[in-house]
Amino acid sequence: MAREHRYRVRLDWTGNEGSGTASYRTYSRSHILSGEGKPDIEGSSDPHFRGDPSRWNPEELLVGALSSCHQLAYLHMCATAGIVVTAYEDDAEGVMVEEPGGAGQLSSVVLRPRVTVAAGADVEKANTLHHEAHAVCFIARSVNFPVTNEPVIQVEIADQEKQPSS
Repeated sequence: MAREHRYRVRLDWTGNEGSGTASYRTYSRSHILSGEGKPDIEGSSDPHFRGDPSRWNPEELLVGALSSCHQLAYLHMCATAGIVVTAYEDDAEGVMVEEPGGAGQLSSVVLRPRVTVAAGADVEKANTLHHEAHAVCFIARSVNFPVTNEPVIQVEIADQEKQPSS
């Protein structure tokens, strides 16, 4: 039997600069995303759409959600497979295509995880687990554009014995 999970996020628009949306140029795109017991996220639109570049935009948040979901699934699979991951970072990138009429959509996201595994780890298995993690990532399974992975696996160098200094 399938289980259902719900996620609640509150959004408060903070961009009324006195005249509301009287015209396209008279309001700020600023807003606050909040959730019970969590720090607020200050959001806006992409700067190309009159947004505040110092705030997160929805496109960045979606790319971040894909990266985070993949990382969480991958670390779980590594732990289950006995592969010790000691570091993980990702420089994810999404591409949005804007159509002449103003509509647009993300057309692709590339995840570039760089993973460090403990000395002696099965590097081939560590690499394979990226494909398996992608296949079960809730967010990647929910989008209608390709999400690809370009993982790099590094092996941690075992500490060498320190030689006494003379």
